Amino acid sequence: MGVRIPFRRDLDFEYGVSAAVSPNIRRVVANNPSPFTLYGTGTYILGHGNVAVVDPGPADPAHIEAVLAATRGETITHLLVTHTHADHSPGCALLRESCDAPAYGYGPHGAGKLEEGVVVEEGGDMDFEPDVQVRHGQVIEGDGWSVECVYTPGHTSNHVCYQLREERALFSGDHVMGWSTSIVSPPDGDMENYMASLDLLLRRDDALYWPTHGPAITAPKPHVEAFIAHRVEREEQIKACLADGVPRIREMVPTMYADLPEFIYSAAARSVFAAMVYLVQRGEVTCRGEIGVDAEYGLPG
Repeated sequence: MGVRIPFRRDLDFEYGVSAAVSPNIRRVVANNPSPFTLYGTGTYILGHGNVAVVDPGPADPAHIEAVLAATRGETITHLLVTHTHADHSPGCALLRESCDAPAYGYGPHGAGKLEEGVVVEEGGDMDFEPDVQVRHGQVIEGDGWSVECVYTPGHTSNHVCYQLREERALFSGDHVMGWSTSIVSPPDGDMENYMASLDLLLRRDDALYWPTHGPAITAPKPHVEAFIAHRVEREEQIKACLADGVPRIREMVPTMYADLPEFIYSAAARSVFAAMVYLVQRGEVTCRGEIGVDAEYGLPG
């Protein structure tokens, strides 16, 4: 791989303990580490007194109790959800047993595709339904804080980032993380939308990102630029495989992801498939038969 992404993985934290990461932001990390969540879900608390909670996390009673302990003596007034994967939104239902804060989000799982008539696979938090559906550019105001909603489909079709305007700090969910690239898995994941959403972030003036997993991204634009270059490089790898007579995605993955363990290959194949769909849409790759992970692909001509 020629592109070097400035990954950052070091994080000073203790599970279940609230830590102030800025004057207006606290973080509680859930004990759900995995190859896809790094150390676990970072739930953020915005403001003081009347507060917002960003990504309540998994349906883990211990984590929700830690969030409630961190806000004891305060009132949770808003629940802001970036998207509906199982490590982000299910904690809303548990928090709602102890507070009556409305949940904010773009829509239920698959909302950005369902409105186009595309049926997405199950696997997300199918029970989540926001009380308030947010849209790009919308501003949500609280007690001493305000957030701007930034619609960033791609990782999922309902992914939203939130900028704490008082600090120009963007809660980037899984759209941009410091420790890893994001998985884009069709049909809910969409590489064309993902690349457009990355380009959108380049045009913004966010001072830093707080992803839901891992540490802050303190130099956002170089990081996003590296993400874009990485995806373009993946496309070139795909076309090189096709030129070498390797027509199937699962045969490409071991070469394209030679630096990763084999248990990642299945997820990697989904991201390659997303890139392949995007290449087919642009006419740079052809598909023999119905497009899919196991289809046979080739170069035009």
